[in-house]
Amino acid sequence: LFAAGIVLAAAILLYEVFMRYFFNSPTIWVHETSVFLCGLAFVFGGLYCTSRNSHIRVVLLYDIFPPWLRRIADIGVSIVSAIASGFFAYAAWHMVMRAVVTPAGTIRLETTGSAWSPPTPALIKIFVFIVMVLLVIQFLILAVNYARGSHRSAK
Repeated sequence: LFAAGIVLAAAILLYEVFMRYFFNSPTIWVHETSVFLCGLAFVFGGLYCTSRNSHIRVVLLYDIFPPWLRRIADIGVSIVSAIASGFFAYAAWHMVMRAVVTPAGTIRLETTGSAWSPPTPALIKIFVFIVMVLLVIQFLILAVNYARGSHRSAK
């Protein structure tokens, strides 16, 4: 679904080029929409790679570790990653609160401030927060699976 957002972003950018250069009628919504769609895809990409355990590893030392040490390294990296994701989730929560709740306590989504002014900044911040919380959970699941020996190390 999120990868389709990148294809959709490319299609609407093509539409913008067509409208701007062939009809001299540029749009006010294409740039912000394509940035939003690509942003969602990139943020979700991290969660997707973690769920498949296909994230990038620096294997300079990891490849020479015996299997028991790889398992310990996998557990440690998963726990450290869960903690880091927790800190990012905490920071994202503060960004969400500033983007969604006014100082008076009312709900108002932050907008881009452009001529179109969609609420995409608030929406992307909410999405980042949700993904970071899910990353914490995913890394903890990976750590437990490594500790139980029910998950293979990445190759």
